[in-house]
Amino acid sequence: MTRVLAVDDSPQILTTLRLNLRARGYEVRVAPDGGRALAHAADWHPDLVILDLGLPDLDGVDVIRGLRGWTGVPVIVLSGRTDGGDKVDALDAGADDYVTKPFGMAELLARVRAVTRRAPVGEEPPAVRVGSCTVDLAGRTVTGDDGGRVRLTPTEWGIIELLVRNPGRLVTQRRLLAEVWGPAHVQETHYLRVYLASLRRKLEADPSRPRHLVTEPGMGYRFEP
Repeated sequence: MTRVLAVDDSPQILTTLRLNLRARGYEVRVAPDGGRALAHAADWHPDLVILDLGLPDLDGVDVIRGLRGWTGVPVIVLSGRTDGGDKVDALDAGADDYVTKPFGMAELLARVRAVTRRAPVGEEPPAVRVGSCTVDLAGRTVTGDDGGRVRLTPTEWGIIELLVRNPGRLVTQRRLLAEVWGPAHVQETHYLRVYLASLRRKLEADPSRPRHLVTEPGMGYRFEP
């Protein structure tokens, strides 16, 4: 059974999360502050953490940093903070996704499913389907259903490799730019628009309405299997 640790200072939200997650087969533990969240994470080893940023004792970003010091457990931020800087800080600290309050339970549950089904850290994923194409990570090739080779530039390959290794997980613009182009280019977000458009033309059935290479405005991109 998948273990979910829900962290929020609102008793009503914790009750809502507990009831909805348990109804769908998750094992749930709750914490009202950052200190108890870190203690539960250490002794219970959850498979997912749903975390509010506005906690009474610690800022949620500091909780993420505390977790990332020893675990790669997926973290979904659930916060009323809508400022883009807060989102970027949380994602750069190691959060996997960001949902803004007020939130729809259906959307949150979809994000939970997406994050928890991604490959564990360190596990080499098999060849990955992107629409009608197969991305072979070991062979570093992309082929269509007809067996024909889909030619990607080295930069396009770097982007698609990073995205498909993190299925369902938000990959920030900053991370993509740093890992594909280098740390000196983390402000060059226009690069991503150009190259994602090219990848969609090559891999998506309808590039104008992408199903697999999804933009999260102002934050980054997500590969949806």
